[in-house]
Amino acid sequence: MQSDLKNITIIGAGAWGSALASLVKTNDHHVKIWSRQSPQPLSKLVKDSDAIISAVSIKGVRSIAEQLQIAQQNGQLLPHAVIVSATKGLEPTTRQTPSQIWRSLLPTHPLVVLSGPNLSAEIVEGKPAATVVASTDEVAAQFIQTIFASRNFRVYTNSDPIGVELGGTLKNVIAIAVGACDGLNLGTNAKSALITRSLIEIIRVGVYFGAQPETFWGLSGLGDLLATCNSNLSRNYQIGYAIAQGKSLEDAIANVHGTAEGVNTANVLIEISDREKINVPVSRYVYRLLKNEITLQQAVEGLMERDLKPEN
Repeated sequence: MQSDLKNITIIGAGAWGSALASLVKTNDHHVKIWSRQSPQPLSKLVKDSDAIISAVSIKGVRSIAEQLQIAQQNGQLLPHAVIVSATKGLEPTTRQTPSQIWRSLLPTHPLVVLSGPNLSAEIVEGKPAATVVASTDEVAAQFIQTIFASRNFRVYTNSDPIGVELGGTLKNVIAIAVGACDGLNLGTNAKSALITRSLIEIIRVGVYFGAQPETFWGLSGLGDLLATCNSNLSRNYQIGYAIAQGKSLEDAIANVHGTAEGVNTANVLIEISDREKINVPVSRYVYRLLKNEITLQQAVEGLMERDLKPEN
C-alpha cells in the first residue's frame, strides 16, 4: 500500500488550497504546501512531485506557471508530473483561462482541471461533496481522481476541461447578481428565474470557447452555480448581497476574506462578449452595476423589461 502513496505539492495556502490539502491528506499521500511566504523556492519543493495542484487566484497563475517552466527546463520537474488547475477566473490581459495559461507554458505535462460545487469551509468540516476532474488525458484525470476520492468526497472524470473550467469561472459573475437578488429580498421566484436564465448565457459563452454544452448541466456547471448562488459562504454572493444593502463595491470587497473572482471575470467577459457579439444580459447588468453605470433598481427593471421571446 505504501508504494501507492504519491508526493503532492499544493500551490496556495488560502482557504481553497488548505481544503484541497485536507482532501489529499485523507488518503495519506505526502503533501507539501507552497505559498509566496514559503522560505523554500518553489522549484525545490516540486522536484519529486507526482502532481502539482495550483490553487492560487487568477492573477498569480502566470507567475507560478513561469516558475515551473524554468524548473522544468532545469530538470527539476518529474516528466510525468501532472499539473492540476484549481483556479476559477479569466486573465485580464490575455483573456485566457487558467488551463490555457498552463498549456502555453508547460505543454508537455499532463493537465487536469478541477472544479465543482466545492465551498472550502464545508470541505474542511468534512461535509460530503463532489467535484469533477477534467482532462483530454484520461489516465491523468483518473490519477487525480484517485488522489482526491474519499468517503466524503466523490470525484468524477470528464473529457471537457475547458467546459468544466468555464462553469466554475462564469458562475462567479452570476453569484454577484443572485447575492444582490437576495439582498433586495426579491423572493424565490425571481432567484430561480435569474439562475436558470443565467445558465443559458454561461452555455453560450462556453460554446464560443469550444466547450461541450452538456458539460454545463453537470456538477461543474449547474452544480457549482447552485452552490455558489445559495450560500453566504460564497465570496461573490457576499459582494452582491453587500451592494444590495447599500455598500459600495470597494467596501464590499474589503469585507470579503479572499478574492471574489467574479468582479474581474465580469470585466473580461464583457470585453469578450462585445468583441464576439455574445448575448450575456445578466452578466452585462452585473458589469454595469459594478462600474456604477446603473443602480441596482435599474438592473432589476432592465432584466424584467427585456423583449418578449421564446425561452430558448
